[in-house]
Amino acid sequence: MEYTIRKMEKKDINQVQEVARTSWNTTYEGIIPLEIQESFLTSAYSDEMMLKRLEVSSLYVAEKNGKIVGFANFSPVKEEGEVELGAIYLYKEYQGEGIGTALLQEGIKELKGARSVYISVEKENETGTSFYRAKGFTVVSEFDDDLEGHITKMYRMVLSL
Repeated sequence: MEYTIRKMEKKDINQVQEVARTSWNTTYEGIIPLEIQESFLTSAYSDEMMLKRLEVSSLYVAEKNGKIVGFANFSPVKEEGEVELGAIYLYKEYQGEGIGTALLQEGIKELKGARSVYISVEKENETGTSFYRAKGFTVVSEFDDDLEGHITKMYRMVLSL
């Protein structure tokens, strides 16, 4: 399966927004009410927020046959060498092909001075938690998060580099 990983550009915003929306709806069906998902996505993935993300973080897209099928969003490296993986999403039909791993590896490779990568993932998101565990992430804590008034159970995970 041929795919390309590259830095995200402004022209990719609409496709990345669609990947976020579709993968959230698939991943969190039965876990987070649809109206909460929609409210969060409208805010977190608005055009304005996407432009801001492009300015202040590192975004990578996975492209297959000219179509964006996934993306990853990394924070800048902090003084302690810590990086936050804010998002890594793929269309469901492209999961299990190594694309998520390639997005993760590209971000790690490009972030100079990174010593650890942190992620917060919904505890019931079995696809996500299984993916991160398989990549070597370990759970360091559990916490409740208030997502638009809906309380979610979260894992805080870390990958030491």
